[in-house]
Amino acid sequence: MSTVPLSQATTSMDMSMPTTTASMDMSGMSMAASDMSMTFFGGTGTSLYSMQFTPSTTGGYAGACIFLIVLAILYRCLFAFKQVLENRWMAAAINRRYVVVADKTPESERIRASQDSKIAVLSANGIEEEVKIAYRPRPATMPWRFSVDLPRSFLVMVILGVGYLLMLAVMTLNVGYFGSVLAGAFIGELLVGRFNVHMEEHH
Repeated sequence: MSTVPLSQATTSMDMSMPTTTASMDMSGMSMAASDMSMTFFGGTGTSLYSMQFTPSTTGGYAGACIFLIVLAILYRCLFAFKQVLENRWMAAAINRRYVVVADKTPESERIRASQDSKIAVLSANGIEEEVKIAYRPRPATMPWRFSVDLPRSFLVMVILGVGYLLMLAVMTLNVGYFGSVLAGAFIGELLVGRFNVHMEEHH
């Protein structure tokens, strides 16, 4: 009967242990991956943003859904509010360019005095020669102004924050939360969508 030295036995055990541990870790990872649900589900106990905000009753779940609807409506309203502000800022920037300059002949008087300023226009009443079409060019880019760019940056930050909160709610894959976000977006667009016609951003 042959005997194996203690040092060789210990070495063989040490060599087999990492393999066993690695296999156990891999099996644990596969079990954890299988436990992760990537499909929509229904339930009233899904946490929303924090463990404290976890509805435990049907009424609490309904309250969380109503909260998401209101948040989605607010999200669309913020876009509309930004568009209204952008229009006001653009109008103010354009009007700021048309100022009365001292010792300069007004445009109306210069047109009356100059025969070249009269443009013949074909209209419903025929050709009208005493008409001048005045264009007010729109500036390509408004100059940087602290009173405009600071509130714009703050508003964009708030819009992004609300948008990410809605995204996190959808990422829970809870059917009620997902439907609430969609419902809020629909209601918000129904209320203020007409103000967002010229918006270029995606939501």
